[in-house]
Amino acid sequence: MTSPTADAVREALARVQDPEIRRPITELDMVRGVEVDGSRAHVELRLTIVGCPAADRIERDVREAVLGVPGVDELDLDLGVMTPAEREALVTRLRGQRRMPFGPGTLTRVIAVTSGKGGVGKSTVTAELAVALAARGLAVGLVDADVFGFSIPGILGVPDAKPTQVGDMILPPVAHGVKVISIGMFVEDRTPVSWRGPLLHRTMQQFLTDVYFGDLDVLLLDLPPGTGDVAITLGQLLPNAEVLVVTTPQAAAAGVAERSGLLARQVGQTVVGVVENMSGGVFGTGGGDEVARRLEVPVLARIPLSPAVPAGGDAGAPVVLGDPADAAAASLLGLADAVVARGRGLAGRSLL
Repeated sequence: MTSPTADAVREALARVQDPEIRRPITELDMVRGVEVDGSRAHVELRLTIVGCPAADRIERDVREAVLGVPGVDELDLDLGVMTPAEREALVTRLRGQRRMPFGPGTLTRVIAVTSGKGGVGKSTVTAELAVALAARGLAVGLVDADVFGFSIPGILGVPDAKPTQVGDMILPPVAHGVKVISIGMFVEDRTPVSWRGPLLHRTMQQFLTDVYFGDLDVLLLDLPPGTGDVAITLGQLLPNAEVLVVTTPQAAAAGVAERSGLLARQVGQTVVGVVENMSGGVFGTGGGDEVARRLEVPVLARIPLSPAVPAGGDAGAPVVLGDPADAAAASLLGLADAVVARGRGLAGRSLL
């Protein structure tokens, strides 16, 4: 049998990813040295921070990869931590020079989900759509911009998740393949958020610049209901965003939902469609069609009432994964298909 080489070990390590940054550890300069002596390999590994929450998984994956190299029977793993200068260099390289990575010119589709009032299931629709898109193999990020009524972490089953901070870069938790950030991950449980405009603006800006999502196909934003500070801020920061308007079937809800779409247009965003949630006879009829008529866009989905949807949200198990045959799940999956089918316009954007 041919003796193992350091190059073979490095090749194996290149298949190990940092589970938070989602890049190979060799690309992140985490592998400092590799030596092979007979059947024994020695690897120097440097984690990004002290107490890295992904340390155990990285160590396990490294051991599995190295001991899977033909001829390697033993591994000496030297674990350490990057110096502040090394960490800063990594952050700069990952983030690049762009301070607003999702603004005009981005190749990431930015989709804001809005509603005229609360209680229409906007957050559930956003979370389910994000999971459905991720299940199709897309790289998906989700910003819970509903600062006062944040609920996305619970719906996705990560109510206690905390982001990892590397220097001034924040790594978002991942749930069901979706990278997600929410103010709920930074405040104590049951603590109300009572902020005014300037602080809301700064928070949204930090979510979009200081959180490292990596290369995304789609970034979804769960906006708060109405036409307040957050909607205006995100309109200023992301005039390139597409907007989905969520409403209920009640005809009386149409005017309220329409206003959220009109605000989006005032700040330059593009309203692409309406989602009628809780569709059926209990909450009346015609609301989705009326909003779509007024905004001159199509109804992209009619999601019927289903006990499986709130049950999945309470359990942190999205219905599109747990019960895809459910009628509501089928409508949500159809919404994902409609979003994918729209594609993204690249006219005027640099592909380099």
